[in-house]
Amino acid sequence: MAREGRGGQGLARVAVVVRAGAAPLWWPGLVAAGLGALPEGLTGRRIGALAGAALFLLGTAGVLLARRGRYAALARGAARAGKYDVLQDRAVTVRGWRRGHRWWLLLGWALALGSAFAVPVAGGLLLAGLGAGLWLKAAWIGRLERSAEALLWVRVDWLGRSGGSPAGKAVKSLRATGIAAGDAAPGGARRRTPALV
Repeated sequence: MAREGRGGQGLARVAVVVRAGAAPLWWPGLVAAGLGALPEGLTGRRIGALAGAALFLLGTAGVLLARRGRYAALARGAARAGKYDVLQDRAVTVRGWRRGHRWWLLLGWALALGSAFAVPVAGGLLLAGLGAGLWLKAAWIGRLERSAEALLWVRVDWLGRSGGSPAGKAVKSLRATGIAAGDAAPGGARRRTPALV
């Protein structure tokens, strides 16, 4: 793994960025699905629930499989983080991503809830499926990190220019650190034990 010569960049964990949107999609999606079961809708609750189950599976699979090849390629070419690079805390990364996407998340929840008057339950289950897909994708990235024994990071400035996607066009490469760096475990979850220093 090559060492990146340029330093002094703010770095955010790739898996944390991916995982940041999971809960704000999963839980509101379940709430929207529950509330969406109240109206009869145009299709009826039974058809709506069946359509919702199909959309849940499609949404989960779509998010999980999207850009996997690019993530894998970026991971293979990750350069070692520089001496002066600054590793962003997990909480800061999550808060920043959610703040930047809060209006999209609110719009998605409103659309999922409103769609219940046409197709009960379906919109909420689609939203929850997108959240489940993000959790599974973060777990898949965690497996990449464990197999390489290196955590993957993305430059914060590139992340901002790519709309918050660690695999967006503005992201030219990733950086890597040892498996114990930072305050998040492989896959982006909170560490159960303190990181080594």
